[in-house]
Order: sequence, then structure tokens, then C-alpha cells
Amino acid sequence: MRYTKVLMAGMICTIAIAGQSVTASAASMTTISNQIGIASVTSATLDEEDCIQYAESGENNLWGYTNLGIAQVEEGNLNVRSGPSTDDAVVGKMTNNAACEILFEKDGWYYITSGDVTGYVSADYIITGVEAKVKALSVVYTKAVVQTDGLNVRTGPGEEYEILTQVATGEELEVLEVLDGWVACVLNSDTVYVSEQYVEIEESLDTAVTLSELQYGSGVSDVRVSLVDYALQFVGNPYVWGGTSLTNGADCSGFVLSVYAHYGYSLPHSSAAQANCGTRISTSDLQPGDLLFYGSSASSISHVAIYIGNGQIVHASDERTGIKISNYNYRTPVAAVRILP
Repeated sequence: MRYTKVLMAGMICTIAIAGQSVTASAASMTTISNQIGIASVTSATLDEEDCIQYAESGENNLWGYTNLGIAQVEEGNLNVRSGPSTDDAVVGKMTNNAACEILFEKDGWYYITSGDVTGYVSADYIITGVEAKVKALSVVYTKAVVQTDGLNVRTGPGEEYEILTQVATGEELEVLEVLDGWVACVLNSDTVYVSEQYVEIEESLDTAVTLSELQYGSGVSDVRVSLVDYALQFVGNPYVWGGTSLTNGADCSGFVLSVYAHYGYSLPHSSAAQANCGTRISTSDLQPGDLLFYGSSASSISHVAIYIGNGQIVHASDERTGIKISNYNYRTPVAAVRILP
């Protein structure tokens, strides 16, 4: 068996493994090549012995994992439970290809930690060892972690370009390309630019989402709790431009439209149009179920999300992450609207 990698467009490597192809970032392949003594990323062939050496060596603790597991689910999400049984409470969920650190195994269950979630997952849906590391290479992505509050996000790589929005300290943006002093990133499916001076670039794998992230304040109506709970069950499902399917794919306004339609509300399929529905409110008055809007200004709205409480939103973000939970100020909101009574 031979493992071959080829550099593509300076950014992506393709690895042919047993007749199948997976892609990995050039940075990942460079790291592996250095560890197993291969000098050139562009024209190297890894044999089975090399790859096993890489996967089993103590030097391959990439991305912060020493006993890596990768979730493999054909549809939906993998539940993380408080105990090793389907009768135990769900404490979080892992999307397909999300990573975890496996702490130990018990009766066909792995006790894992993933992001802020710790609990048990069925071992039937977790791959480990060489298989997990090869899969990780195909799904790892590069992110820019914001190091300053109120970082300007621009339409182009320079201070002369328009400021679209601002993002807060600790927020993460998927990196497309590093330029001369600027980083091209994805923000809600748009290509945007931030100064390289104010971000830290690193590789990452997706992790689990904790259910304890959702908290309700006092006086929140049952319909608001129900709507948020309903919306959250679709976390991990795909983003599809123009889509309205909560299971097969929706864009940001299509997601909101379909969630609200379940409760008898008819909304237009446009974030800008949805901002003109209901009643404008202050972000200080937000309750779970209210809508938050994002864009370069209140008159130029391009994204919408559902506020879920505790300073967080659920939204159809972009093609890579799909429907996800974010901090409400992951970028500066420009409007808030109340639809529910």
C-alpha cells in the first residue's frame, strides 16, 4: 500500500489512500513530512510503514490531541451523554467529523472530552488510531483567532477598503489565504479581510457543542423556550444557499423562516426583508427567540440569527460550519427585531 500526496494550488494536498482521495492543508502535510523525515511536500510518497510510524509515534500529537477520536455519523449528530447508556441525559452533541480526546473505554462507550463537553459517546460512531488521523487531515482547517476587541473586518486587504463589521476578542474566522499583512477569511459565506497583526493563525478541528450553553432568563414564555429548543435540534445540519430545509440545508434567512413557520409565522426569505418585520428592539432587551441582524449597517443587512439566551445565537452560518451556535456579538449586530409576542 502506498500513500501519495500532491500539493494543489499552494494550499491543499491530496492524499490517495487505498484508492480513495482525501484533502489536507499544506501546513498539515508539511508538519507530517517533517516528523517522518520527508523534505519535500510537493513530491513525496509515504509508504504504509511511514504512515503507521507517524500515527503511532509520540510526536504526532497534532491539534492538541494525544488519543484522537473522530465522530462518524451519516446523518444528524452524535449525542454525548452523562453516562454510558442511552438512558443517560444528553449533555452535548458532536457533528460529523468533530474531534475528541478519548480518556477511556467502558462497555462499548468512550469517555471523551471535546471542546467544553465531557461525557460518554457510543464507540460505534468514533474512529481512532491511524484511521482517525487520516480523517483529521481531510477535515482540519485553518482559523484566525481574534486577539483584540472590535477588530475591523474589511471588504479588501487594506485600510482603504470599507469596514463591513467588527468582531470580538476570541472569535474565530476560517482562513482562506494569508496575504501581505492581511488575512482573507470566511464570514457567513462572504470573503472578508482582517489585519494579520491582530489575529493568531492556527489549525483546528471541530468539537462538540454543549447543551448547557443554552440558559433562559426569568419570565421567558413557553413558546420562546419551545422555539429555541426546536431551532437547536438542527445544529450541525448543512448550510445551502437559497435553501429552506432544516434537515437538508438552509441559508440564514431560510433557517429563520422555517423555524418560525413551524410556529405559524410567515416571514420573507431575505434577511433584509425579515429585519422589517415585527418590532425593532434594543439589544439590551433581547429575549430568546428574538432575531439579530448583521451587516455593514442597519440599512445594509446580509445575515440573520435567532437569539437563544445567555448571549448566544443559533444561525445558518456558512457552507463549512452549517447551522451552529455563536456568541451574539461574534460580529457587531446592526439591528434586533421581536416577532414573538
